Amino acid sequence: MKDQNKEKLNQMLQKRAERQRIGIAVLMCACDFVAACVAYFVALWMRFDFIFSSIDQKYWNAFAKFILFYAAFCVIVLWAFRLYRTLLRYVGIRELLRTIEASVLLSVIHAVAITLLLGRMPMTYYFGGALIQAVLLTGIRFSGRLVLSWRQRRMRNRAEQKRVMLIGAGNAGQLLLRDMIANPSSHDRAVCIIDDDPAKKNCFLEGVPIVGGRDEILASVNKYGIDKICIAIPSATAEQKRDILAICSETDCELKQLPGIYQLISGQVSVSMMKDVAVEDLLGRDPIRPDLSGVYSFINGKTVLVTGGGGSIGSELCRQIAAHAPKQLIIFDIYENSAYDIQQELKDRYPTLNLVVLIGSVRDSRRMFKVFDTYRPQIVYHAAAHKHVPLMEDSPCEAIKNNVFGTYKTAYAAMVHGCERFVLISTDKAVNPTNVMGASKRLCEMIVQCFDAKIKAGRASEIPQLFTHQGIENADKDGTGSVFRSTRTEFVAVRFGNVLGSNGSVIPLFKKQIAKGGPVTVTHPDVIRYFMTIPEAVSLVMLAGTYANGGEIFILDMGSPVKIDTLAKNLIKQAGLKPDVDIKIKYTGLRPGEKLYEEKLMAEEGLKKTDNDLIHIGAPVPFDRDLLFKNLGTLMKAAYANDAHIRDLLIGMVPTYHPVRSGEQAMKVFGQPDNSKKDDLTAVG
Repeated sequence: MKDQNKEKLNQMLQKRAERQRIGIAVLMCACDFVAACVAYFVALWMRFDFIFSSIDQKYWNAFAKFILFYAAFCVIVLWAFRLYRTLLRYVGIRELLRTIEASVLLSVIHAVAITLLLGRMPMTYYFGGALIQAVLLTGIRFSGRLVLSWRQRRMRNRAEQKRVMLIGAGNAGQLLLRDMIANPSSHDRAVCIIDDDPAKKNCFLEGVPIVGGRDEILASVNKYGIDKICIAIPSATAEQKRDILAICSETDCELKQLPGIYQLISGQVSVSMMKDVAVEDLLGRDPIRPDLSGVYSFINGKTVLVTGGGGSIGSELCRQIAAHAPKQLIIFDIYENSAYDIQQELKDRYPTLNLVVLIGSVRDSRRMFKVFDTYRPQIVYHAAAHKHVPLMEDSPCEAIKNNVFGTYKTAYAAMVHGCERFVLISTDKAVNPTNVMGASKRLCEMIVQCFDAKIKAGRASEIPQLFTHQGIENADKDGTGSVFRSTRTEFVAVRFGNVLGSNGSVIPLFKKQIAKGGPVTVTHPDVIRYFMTIPEAVSLVMLAGTYANGGEIFILDMGSPVKIDTLAKNLIKQAGLKPDVDIKIKYTGLRPGEKLYEEKLMAEEGLKKTDNDLIHIGAPVPFDRDLLFKNLGTLMKAAYANDAHIRDLLIGMVPTYHPVRSGEQAMKVFGQPDNSKKDDLTAVG
């Protein structure tokens, strides 16, 4: 019922607008008809010194017989020039040129027709009439715009206005400024313009002064009492935008910007299209758009499994995989709601996609074996993980069960079922970890490197199968080890930092806190993090997977790190509010396991280049692989027993893990590692 009423209302408004448009067109036709008559009458009258009785009778008779037909013809020609379809509020240089062209054509036709049909007229009549007619026809059109502008100015003066600084005096800036002037409902009034072109300084655009370049922003904000800054430079690079935004962020003004250059190309620039300055605009780099042609040939026609496929990274992986025509896409997740959401989205976008959505846990080896046995995936993207640092500090055993042994069991199932490639989604928190989550992900990296090294050495049978229950998932059923002889799975890991907008990201949290009126909670004023958008990260993850030879840890270049305190302040300013005045910033202190900054690789790791400048390979760090496999069994028993000393075991297995508390008990559990007797597989991968 509501939809029907809305449709009726829309139809009624459309009919009303159509009637208004027709009424204005008819009024303009009448005005043009009169203008044609008046123009040539005044020209004839002027020839005889503005004395009507002095007009020669033959000239008057010729004028009287011809003028009405000519005026009607003028209306037809002007209609052909589309001068009755123009919105008066947007009349500009194009309409002026078309009006002059039509006037010249009509004047020539008038002169030729009246001379041939009724006789020669005075020269003043020809030239004076043509000039007066052009002035009147142009004036009719621009007077409509002037009347509308006057009415809008009166409406604007009654409403509460925001004083706007416009950055950019190019085509986009001009179109935006014209729309701002023509649209009283926006309540915005441009009072000054900033442009770096020195030739434009002290000039005016649509009556608004151009006061100088970006170095004048701060002074002009105070001078003109600016409330809002609108950035209209859609063609600027990310670095240029970052520099301008950095200056604007020093003010208390609300920030808006045009979303992209495509509006300028299509001429569709308006106040309503302005958007809030996005956080990614502050990263100071262009969006990463890698060439994914290699990904297409890698994925096309293959069965792909994504664990954790309903999460922020997993779901974007599914979107991009679906776009590369896989033979079958299998989404595996324990959380049914998120799995359902991505299922419905992909069904709608890719109706021919062979899509399977399964619910289950990567910690259940029997379930994983069943999935691999049934669907035989050729490529696995392992994104399933517990990743919230503070929560995992409170539940360390769950982090170990899910991250470490979920990865182990999924990797083992992939290996024995002929999977071609296994890609682990890792994190920069795995580098020199100070928290359980980071340590668990570092263990995952070590596990996939161990798997790959053993397989390359033809010793896959030495990889122990870890499970808490015996059953159908036992890989070596006949005890001959034949299942391991043909395995060729390549195992790699891809490491990157925080992703903007992901589940648990700091950005949505800050926005919620701002919407509630604060305070915005920042752990420490000096905390810095690397950031990347979800589509960027996933594109590079998929691309890195195509470069894999097995055993690598791919490290994504995430640009320069961002200070979280600055990020919070910028988000507050973008909302038109003042940090620590309108919205308080509260420093809560580093949470358990957190550190001030995240590294992308360990100090002892070197970087090797790939074909893509944004993807690097960390050199493998030597560790005793057989000892790791042995200790994993002990760690698993401790995790499933919910051992309170699980951190001590982690310290003994991950040498770079340095929690706040001491790990002296780890040596008692595992003993001192013999570094002089390294596994001969450490050089592999």
